[in-house]
Amino acid sequence: MSNLPNCPKCNSEYTYEDGIMLVCPNCGYEWSLTHESGGEDQRTFKDANGNVLNDGDTITVIKDLKVKGSSSVIKQGTKVKNIRLVDGDHDIDCKIDGFGAMKLKSEFVKKI
Repeated sequence: MSNLPNCPKCNSEYTYEDGIMLVCPNCGYEWSLTHESGGEDQRTFKDANGNVLNDGDTITVIKDLKVKGSSSVIKQGTKVKNIRLVDGDHDIDCKIDGFGAMKLKSEFVKKI
């Protein structure tokens, strides 16, 4: 048997590794072991209201955002599920329905 931890969201014991991430097949939650182990380089990401963001959170966009290389915009109030936090200028990696994979800045979102 594997020594992987239970899912932090639904406490399922059927978690599996997918690259550097751990995945729960029951609820679909993804997380990293390095974030759980309390690494020293762990950066805190905050939304526009100062709430701390975590991997797997659901957020909404607080203003219309232009999409680079396209004439379309991501409308205010767009709901984004299961975000992944990354280092860099655009610190949220996500998939938005109708747009696909995107990177967003945390200052333009709020946590639900």
